[in-house]
Amino acid sequence: MTPRTQITRWNPFSELEDLQNLAKSFLTRFDEGPLLQRIAEGSVDWTPAMDVTEDDKEFTITADLPEVSKDNVKVTLSEGMLTIQGERHHQEEEKNKRYHRVERSFGKYVRSFQLPSDVEADKIEAQFEGGVLKVHLPKCPETKQEVHEIAVT
Repeated sequence: MTPRTQITRWNPFSELEDLQNLAKSFLTRFDEGPLLQRIAEGSVDWTPAMDVTEDDKEFTITADLPEVSKDNVKVTLSEGMLTIQGERHHQEEEKNKRYHRVERSFGKYVRSFQLPSDVEADKIEAQFEGGVLKVHLPKCPETKQEVHEIAVT
């Protein structure tokens, strides 16, 4: 009897999907001017994922910041630009372990968002819990925009 060897099939589509995700991740970093400048200066190491949602009362920015301490999260507002920045520190590699793959990013991060004119800047609140940052951007009640249908003649 001959020993059976397990054959692993190569799936070229999985590599294409990885390449597509990498390109998408890289290209979405260039949607903000200040970030582009910081990348060019070499002061940004990774870009955390963030969602921006809106309801009748507020905009909410939710940022995934795993393994980031509250002390390494800074939220600032300047000239209508909200900036979230900080740093995630790399854990020391253990000498008795062999690392086969390291994909998590560490280092400085920064994201900037141009605020709409209907945000009450003095009422912005930020909460950080369990590696998730939520920034609440309340809308001005008097500037709520209504949608009116206009007849085309």
